[in-house]
Amino acid sequence: MAAKNLGATKHRGRFHPLTVSAIRPLTADSVEVTFAVPPELHGSFDYLPGQHVALRATVDGHELRRSYSICRPPTTGSISVAIKRDLGGVFSSWANESLRVGDRIDVMSPQGTFTVPLDDLDDRHLAGIAAGSGITPLMSLAHTVLAASETSRFTLVYTNRTVLDVMFLEELADLKDRYPARLALHHVLSREQRSSPLLSGRIDDEKLDTILHSLLRPEFVDEWFLCGPFDLVELCRVALERAGVDPGAVHFELFTTGDPIQAQGDRGRPVVTNPGDATVSIEFTLDGQTATVSTPVHANESILNAALRVRPDVPFACAGGVCGTCRARLVAGNVTMTENYALEPDELERGYILTCQSHPTTETVVVDYDV
Repeated sequence: MAAKNLGATKHRGRFHPLTVSAIRPLTADSVEVTFAVPPELHGSFDYLPGQHVALRATVDGHELRRSYSICRPPTTGSISVAIKRDLGGVFSSWANESLRVGDRIDVMSPQGTFTVPLDDLDDRHLAGIAAGSGITPLMSLAHTVLAASETSRFTLVYTNRTVLDVMFLEELADLKDRYPARLALHHVLSREQRSSPLLSGRIDDEKLDTILHSLLRPEFVDEWFLCGPFDLVELCRVALERAGVDPGAVHFELFTTGDPIQAQGDRGRPVVTNPGDATVSIEFTLDGQTATVSTPVHANESILNAALRVRPDVPFACAGGVCGTCRARLVAGNVTMTENYALEPDELERGYILTCQSHPTTETVVVDYDV
């Protein structure tokens, strides 16, 4: 693992066509997909552990975009993601059933702040709580943190329904064998009985409090990484706050929000402006070029949706406030954000917004994707 890869800079999201070099089954309904990164794109695909990429492909005649976490520690020349089939998920089903080695699809340069500085890990204890495919970014984080310092520690609580649903089961066992004294690994199975009652059954408020009082004492943990469905992440955040953990030490990433019918944002919805309608002017800069689009107040249109009507290359992936791909800086005007599961407090203080969730509240709004 080259040190230069651990200092990856933040890129503005751009898609590049990459070739699938390997596909490896992880469970009955998940695969690891590896893309070859040619030398001329190595700089564009430097990444930090815990970051994610957006994938773009045309499936059944429709352009789809989905965001997936990188599952391997920083590596030059390749990038790997894990894709678990979602119930009714068109993209994830296509990736598990139809994607083949040699196929080329668009991959966006790595994004995300679900990571940790790698130059000060001596004697630090990091903890992760993950469910299902939420293990993906934690695989990269655990590998990198344990390899970066001989005195760092990592504790992982990983919950699944049964042992057959555990992604990266062998890799986790190998990691435990490599770092027996510095990696604590606890599998919790909700539909399968384990030797310890604490590791059997669904993680609820009572079980989580017991875990935090026995397996994973908050006073001995420096930073927390939570990844999984909304309900579990929110349960953990509340429990950690109740235990007195500084919110600044708690990082989280969602694979789904609390709203199962949240629009996926595969394309901007059309908006009709009638004569006499009050309108808002949205000006945005992308790749050094500035464009302006008008939107009727009654439509309550997001900045992303309006921008897509005049610039189809505006970056986005989930359009649900989760991945942060559509991040831009608010230069002038005011907005309200419906949801925010991606931006850190310091980013909000510096004026960054999620354009997929931001709705103008002033007559003119100016945003910059290039900052």
